[in-house]
Amino acid sequence: MRNILIIDDEINICTLLSKFLGKHGFKVDTTMSGATALKMMKEKTFDLVLCDYRLKDTDGAQLLQDIRLINPRTIVIIITGYTDVRVAVDMVKNGAYDYLSKPLYPDEILNLVHKAFAHMDAERERESSMPMRSVSNGTERNNGSEETEDIGSEVLDKSHKYVYGESAGAKELLRQIKLVAPTDYSVIIFGETGTGKESVAHLIHHHSKRQSQPFVALDCGSLSKELAASELFGHEKGSFTGAINTKIGAFEQAHGGTLFLDEVSNLSYDIQIALLRVIQEKVIRRVGNLKEIPIDVRIIVASNEKLSESVQKGRFREDLFHRFNEFTIYIPPLRERVQDLPLFVNAFMRQVERELQKNCGKIDNDVWECFNKYNWPGNIRELKNVIRRACLLTPEHEDITLSTLPLEMKESFAQLSYEEDHQVNMTGELISITNENDLKTVALQAEYNKIINVLKEVKYNKTKAAQLLNIDRKTLYNKLRLLNINY
Repeated sequence: MRNILIIDDEINICTLLSKFLGKHGFKVDTTMSGATALKMMKEKTFDLVLCDYRLKDTDGAQLLQDIRLINPRTIVIIITGYTDVRVAVDMVKNGAYDYLSKPLYPDEILNLVHKAFAHMDAERERESSMPMRSVSNGTERNNGSEETEDIGSEVLDKSHKYVYGESAGAKELLRQIKLVAPTDYSVIIFGETGTGKESVAHLIHHHSKRQSQPFVALDCGSLSKELAASELFGHEKGSFTGAINTKIGAFEQAHGGTLFLDEVSNLSYDIQIALLRVIQEKVIRRVGNLKEIPIDVRIIVASNEKLSESVQKGRFREDLFHRFNEFTIYIPPLRERVQDLPLFVNAFMRQVERELQKNCGKIDNDVWECFNKYNWPGNIRELKNVIRRACLLTPEHEDITLSTLPLEMKESFAQLSYEEDHQVNMTGELISITNENDLKTVALQAEYNKIINVLKEVKYNKTKAAQLLNIDRKTLYNKLRLLNINY
């Protein structure tokens, strides 16, 4: 259950919010004093704080600083009167999650609280999928493999938050980050889903001249055409139906710092035009306001497809692409850097041990073999989830075995092992059919090749294969028997 602390010098507001949020499954504590609130936070961990800006013994700005010193992870939402909106905006820039203007509306409060917790969960998921830096400590989990060396000369920081890798692809990635980070170039990060594009963006920001300023990340893939302008540029109160309060957009939040736009190719054409103007003029206009607001933001964008190809397909403006394309970084997929697997696995296991508060055993040799042969379509994010699952299913101090891996990995590994053991012909040739001039033979050969290729593509998942082939599972099984395909 989430813990919420309400700080307001009006007892009616404390009581109403406590009852309302309590009915929606939250555990709520209240206080009318800033000093009492800080004492309560030292004794108990609160996930979110709703804090009135004007209190009798302190103000919201000072209280925000004190809260962040006690627990930087606590989400702070400021409650403010209409005349304090500009101050509240400054507080958001200084670390508050958002603000609410009085009078308070229950639905608006609940929506913002849910949104804040969703943001917190996403941040924690990002951090958990962001591999910890692997530091040699004399004990390796790779069951006999060589001890990992500290690549001290390649380290950008000493925060131990990243695994930089020792493969050629990883070293080239690190070299490019070191080159572009101190500049103010716009950067395009290209890589498959789960390769850690946002982590690379964080690393660039952390080592730039803007590191002390905000880093704001926005997932453009989740934005509708109607919401995109509001999320990027903000809106004024009453500018459209549902605009109950003034909202500052991502550009204003990131002023002086870095704005990371993930899946930028999903933005609509109209928003791309507006974005181009912002980059050119370095000013924004909130929705519903003609006033131009100067902004100073470094832009980093990411996509899991090449933006140049989106330009050729007519889905992305060429002029906007060239504005972004001052520097491009390619993140290689995990299958191209198998050499780094032990580093990631060891770092993830230490993370999971802390999460679960248990000691995981060694990884079985068969599991390492499976890891090395697997294609990792979900890349580092998938590896993280696999390690979390395996550690959860394995009793403390026992070795992690194949039985703890996801079904698709075990099926893929079993199929590859079968092919190696039985030397199955995977060249696309139907050995049992020899008459190359017979029309039926040619048709069967083509069918055989197509089924084999689709099975490989979906990692031998027959349900997915049947869907791609546009046939039902029963028909697929009949064809597998007919063509003597043993999967």
